[in-house]
Amino acid sequence: MASPAEDDVFEKLKSKTDHKQAEDELNARNFAQHRRSQERLAELIEDNTSLPVTISSVRILHANRTRRSFLERVVNPILSVNRAEEYTLEEALKEVHNATEKLNRFGIFKSPVSVFLDRPDHPTASPNDVDVYISAQERGSYTIKTGTEVGSSEGDAYINAELRNLFGGAETLNAHGSLGTRTRSAYSLAFDSPILSNPDLKFQLNGFASSTLKSWASHEEVLRGGNSKILWRTESGHQHEFGYSGIWRQVTGLAENASPTVRAEAGDSFKSSLTHTWINDKRDNPMLPQRGYLAKTISELAGYGPLKGDVAFFKSEAESQVALPFGDTGITLTAGVRGGFLYPLTLAGSQTPQQSRINDRFQLGGPTNVRGFRLSGLGPHDGSDAVGGDVFAAGGASLLFPLPRVGKETPLRFQAFINGGRLLSLKTVNKGIPADNAAVQSAMKKTLSSLREGLPSAAAGFGLVYAHPIARFEINFSLPLVIRAKEEARKGLSFGVGVEFL
Repeated sequence: MASPAEDDVFEKLKSKTDHKQAEDELNARNFAQHRRSQERLAELIEDNTSLPVTISSVRILHANRTRRSFLERVVNPILSVNRAEEYTLEEALKEVHNATEKLNRFGIFKSPVSVFLDRPDHPTASPNDVDVYISAQERGSYTIKTGTEVGSSEGDAYINAELRNLFGGAETLNAHGSLGTRTRSAYSLAFDSPILSNPDLKFQLNGFASSTLKSWASHEEVLRGGNSKILWRTESGHQHEFGYSGIWRQVTGLAENASPTVRAEAGDSFKSSLTHTWINDKRDNPMLPQRGYLAKTISELAGYGPLKGDVAFFKSEAESQVALPFGDTGITLTAGVRGGFLYPLTLAGSQTPQQSRINDRFQLGGPTNVRGFRLSGLGPHDGSDAVGGDVFAAGGASLLFPLPRVGKETPLRFQAFINGGRLLSLKTVNKGIPADNAAVQSAMKKTLSSLREGLPSAAAGFGLVYAHPIARFEINFSLPLVIRAKEEARKGLSFGVGVEFL
């Protein structure tokens, strides 16, 4: 026979179970009621889309730390008093939606930003007047993150601090510090601010210092400097970045077996350059695209004319990618190509074009671009050192399948791939410095034509892909198919972490 204490326990458990069931039933009824009200609202709007409406006021609630003038630039354009033509209900809702989307993109408000419409309560209001209430709950004023990262033969520990809405205009100050195995130390301080309350037009200012071990080239690279950028996103989704950077670079910490080429590069240099980046990304998911395409170019002009510095060149890269789904099966074909060249220029006061430096030349090979080769394993080598190249082309294709019993909705895929590429140094007479600009042009044409000579270095393989919102993870088994002289392939398993993959 059960004791009274045991009876009390069972009664309490039963009471908790009954209470939870009642709570679940109440939540279900509330959800159903909310859904029915949303459906009635949608029907009401659909039946009255052409109804004339006047937006008499817009009030933003809970935005206590954000400047009034900053918010007014966002919402004032939707007020009827600032429009020449009268709204219909459909047009008014569209403009209000656009304004709330702007507020969402500043990154200082909790998502989603809610909107409520109401009739004005003052006696002079017309029947068509509507007041708009936007509930914008502000995010915390700061975030501090610490953690560790492992991938691509590197591990590090980091701390990141972000201060939001510093002066009430969606300004952000980000401080980052990390210590690691390959990037031995990296510190940066970046300030970001929208221009004229426009989330698609921003100004950035960044200062940084880092020390990175270039194990594939027997040296350590130390960077100190800063850059400034203007970022602009067009209505059609094209992104432009215009920037200036001034960077002091040092090739130091040479290994005992460093090659003569690396030893000749040791020392200091200062790069002063202008950059432009254009991106048109129409992929549905950058980490694991199912459909869409990407087009991207990066151009850099260094040391020319008033830019000064002690390196001078024009550098350009281009990349494209396309993703094609096979019906609704979850199977996707992705294919991409990349290419670039570095064109030497003449510094002010000099008579001959400069030879490129190891800091600026392209590197190719590794788990995030040409799989099946060691990091920087493609292209010119001096002994065991990868010294980079002035011209490159690479391409690859992957077929991605959803895993059985896992489902196509998950970000996990099995992939089969093939990729390859070429990386070449500028073909000059006797491998010396070009005598003049005509010699540079001739050498560049000869180098570009050499890309078509013979088969490119290539590899094929298969593996697993996991697309996290922050980065993409891959573990692959690779089999090199074509290996050119002095290049370093890697047969077997490799692990890659990154944002951009070939």
